[in-house]
Amino acid sequence: MTRGTGKLAVLFFVGVLVLGAYFWGFQAGRSEARIVPIEGAYNLQEGKPELVDFSLFWDAWRILQEKYAAKDSLDYQAMVEGAVAGMVKSLGDPYTVFMDAQETKIFRDDISGSFEGVGIEIGIQNRELRVIAPLQGTPAQKAGLRAGDAIVRIEDTFTSDLTLEEVVSLIRGPRGTKVTLGILREGWLEPRDFTMARAVIEVPSLEWDILEGNVAYIQLFQFSEKAGRDFARAANEVLQSPADRIILDLRNNPGGFLEVAVDVAGWFLERDQVVVLEDFGEKEKEQTYKANGNGRLGSLPLVILLNQGSASASEIVAGALRDHKEVLLVGEKSFGKGSVQELEELSEDTSLKVTVANWLTPNGNHITNVGLSPDVRVELTPEDFDQERDPQLDKALEIIKNL
Repeated sequence: MTRGTGKLAVLFFVGVLVLGAYFWGFQAGRSEARIVPIEGAYNLQEGKPELVDFSLFWDAWRILQEKYAAKDSLDYQAMVEGAVAGMVKSLGDPYTVFMDAQETKIFRDDISGSFEGVGIEIGIQNRELRVIAPLQGTPAQKAGLRAGDAIVRIEDTFTSDLTLEEVVSLIRGPRGTKVTLGILREGWLEPRDFTMARAVIEVPSLEWDILEGNVAYIQLFQFSEKAGRDFARAANEVLQSPADRIILDLRNNPGGFLEVAVDVAGWFLERDQVVVLEDFGEKEKEQTYKANGNGRLGSLPLVILLNQGSASASEIVAGALRDHKEVLLVGEKSFGKGSVQELEELSEDTSLKVTVANWLTPNGNHITNVGLSPDVRVELTPEDFDQERDPQLDKALEIIKNL
């Protein structure tokens, strides 16, 4: 899929793989293949660097054919795929991955909206596998998982050397079956087990209500394809209500479709204001995505809630509104997923998800590994969770009433 076609491009929010929810975050691949030049001589006809010595690979291949004790069991296709997977893994980028037939199928199923799991989104942060967000109303949320939790073990398998795709395959399973995750949370000395039953995950895109008489409180849970339509409907309802100010809650929203993020931002920004920049480094000119909405909510005072589970599209919207309108961000630092992935099909069954760019806020600030720091920092304590208190929302209400 090429940019500019009007089709939906997806943000791969942290490489954030969705376990029982959308696989957010890749920007759907272009239809044309691109050859990326590297330093040194390059054979464009064969698509390989001329100065790289491939004899190491072929020597190892030959030795295995000649001397491996169980030669009859050699699966040459699996060997090729393993070599490709190892090459990609050597880059050290958790979001650039080779996906075999099973992993590719899971990925396609998630994009199509058919999935079963526990309802958490995961990503790599500081070389640890972490929960980006437990999704609304899912087994993971009901079991008590929280944004920022480290997943150290899945059943009896430790996660330190696993790819995100391998983690997905371990946590996935038929509805009704159970999976146990070893979780390490800040302040804990030892991991604790969380056991949950897999289910079909259906997550609402948003909910909204009026608080304290005149504050529209909009919780946007994900930037799914339907979230754009749902937000438009909610925005029109807000405009017809007594509300004269808005709190936009993006906590535990791991991202979604780029075009939906642009559409949502367009309800607050003037047409053609920059929402996000796509930076390809020295390879290409920056791509600019501009607001194309009506800006009808732009005159209402606005506060945005963020936490560690706010990633990708959430960070794009929050960053754009802060840069252009000086909207206050309340809560905790966001996750910091601003890299862009494209999906390339390598064969009928296998694919390569590759990082091609990074997102920047309109003022040119990087999101990847940086995130958005709140203007007003409010943390939730374990006691707040246990007693179902929400000091972050309380602070946002306090601020919005004085704007």
